[in-house]
Amino acid sequence: MSGGVDSSVAAALLVEQGYEVIGVTMKLWKGEDDPFAAHRFGGCCTIGSSEDARRVAAQLDIPYYVLNMQEEFHQAVVDDFVAEYARGRTPNPCARCNEFIKFRAFLDRADELGCHLIATGHYARIEREERNGQSTFHLRRGTDVRKDQSYVLGMLRQRELSRTLLPIGHLEKEETRRIATELGFCVAAKPDSQEICFVEDGDYARFVIERAPEMATSGPILDESGKKLGEHRGLARYTVGQRKGLGIAAPIPLFVTRIDTGSNALVVGAREALACETMSAERATWTNVAPQVGDEILVQMHAHARTYPATFEACDQSSFRVRFTRAADSVTPGQLCVLYRDDEVVGSGTIM
Repeated sequence: MSGGVDSSVAAALLVEQGYEVIGVTMKLWKGEDDPFAAHRFGGCCTIGSSEDARRVAAQLDIPYYVLNMQEEFHQAVVDDFVAEYARGRTPNPCARCNEFIKFRAFLDRADELGCHLIATGHYARIEREERNGQSTFHLRRGTDVRKDQSYVLGMLRQRELSRTLLPIGHLEKEETRRIATELGFCVAAKPDSQEICFVEDGDYARFVIERAPEMATSGPILDESGKKLGEHRGLARYTVGQRKGLGIAAPIPLFVTRIDTGSNALVVGAREALACETMSAERATWTNVAPQVGDEILVQMHAHARTYPATFEACDQSSFRVRFTRAADSVTPGQLCVLYRDDEVVGSGTIM
């Protein structure tokens, strides 16, 4: 229970369906001044969010706990965030938090509490298929296409899917708020949280530079031929695909096409230089079984972004490669890519 409207309604629906429900908030980020004990910015683990969740739990007459998971979060999410930027990549910490904290470490805690299932307020659906006495669980997009969050759950496997409930995945957001209003929840009109919980004011560069000072060192901006066009202000301030803030003049719009941490250089080019015919990904996970070579799939590379038709080309235990039907321009190293068949998640990986 994050203290938002979605997880609050998810809990209410489970109570209504007869489950024995325990409300839990995860204390994830301590930070310099411990935002859990302050209102400095609006992440999902402030004391205000915890108190909102506690009030909803009291209305539902269910037990409520705060679990301290700061150590697991720092190791799996924050350290990885900084390390990925230091490699010249652009990570997705919320997806990594889902994989390693909210659905892996949290399941371990559920076992300790004797709980069979976990539930969240994500807009996605899990369907169970029975065949020959075996159960297979399918992860599908949420009914509300505008709010669909299957992308950030794309790394879940059968172990997690078989023990997870997504009670609001079939609802439109407006319906969720209507239910919260009818139940008299204080969070019924609460805005959605948008911030990364450990980056104050959205200043990713400052956060990374404080922990990896070398990422603030200026260096050359080069075109695709190696010609120097200017100086960058530290590689932590840039991401592949970025156009604004480069500080150089050119007759055509220029975009960051590559971040070379080895030579501390920023490489830029025309939009056409961003086009990729193939994409490789590591940290591969599969909701059930991996696609076969030659299978047609859809690839999504950012939350709420378009999908690109592609052919599955190669796969080993930890990586895969796809070939796009038409060149894609959203291939950002470090980001999560999720593979779909129609509205069903097949698997995911981290773009290399």
